Amino acid sequence: MTNTLTAAAPLTLSRKANIAAWTAQIVLGVFMVVASGVPKLFGVAAATESFDLIGYGDWFMYFAGVCEVAGGIALVIPRLAGLAAAALTGLMIGAEIFTWAYLDTTYWYTPVILGVLFAAVAYVRRASIAALWPRNPGDSEAAGA
Repeated sequence: MTNTLTAAAPLTLSRKANIAAWTAQIVLGVFMVVASGVPKLFGVAAATESFDLIGYGDWFMYFAGVCEVAGGIALVIPRLAGLAAAALTGLMIGAEIFTWAYLDTTYWYTPVILGVLFAAVAYVRRASIAALWPRNPGDSEAAGA
């Protein structure tokens, strides 16, 4: 008996939807690099104060900054865009948790809004995520035997 694995049909976006997705990716990428990541890497006072409240020290601020800059750049690389958006969604979930646990919740909605936008990009670019890990039907049959 042979198992047949069928791949889902790749998502085909209309020209307008593709332009909208790329526009969102570029805007989000620039935001993550310029407004979010770089201030952490340069130790801007507001970022330092927030990370001092969290209590993990400067290393965590620099780590978050590197993740945000790398994610923002990867959002505009077609092959990495979906994975970057998914990773940044996870980062925003973490930011929301830290906001409620350690910080002033005045702007609690910022990571939520960004997380939803990143999740939408990840969904639209899910084919690029799947393409990073090609499936070989022969491998799954051998594993099951």
